[in-house]
Amino acid sequence: MKSPVQTMVGAIFIPVKDIIKAKEWYCDLLNIETPNEIITDHLFVIDLDYDLKVVLDSKIYEKRIIDDVPLFHFNTSNIETAYKYVQLKGIEVLTAIQHHHFFNIRDLDGNVLMICEC
Repeated sequence: MKSPVQTMVGAIFIPVKDIIKAKEWYCDLLNIETPNEIITDHLFVIDLDYDLKVVLDSKIYEKRIIDDVPLFHFNTSNIETAYKYVQLKGIEVLTAIQHHHFFNIRDLDGNVLMICEC
């Protein structure tokens, strides 16, 4: 039987404490303005390239497990410029650029994200 599960990720859920502050932080990081509204008082969907979405969810915040491992990575075409950009934004940078390829940051809620030159 062929698997009905597709080899494509549709959305990544990120637990956040304050949906409004998280919305502002992620939109600022990505330098996007989005017409999307907060759904049912706890969800905010950010449309990314290739039909991928990031879903900020304040309802699952209490269920999260804090870890030092990145949940996922955002791509960049220039790791040095991206590193300077997040520093200028005052974002918590957890690592220096590793192997000239990636570094980790922390969002407002302690979630670890990676920025990676791919």
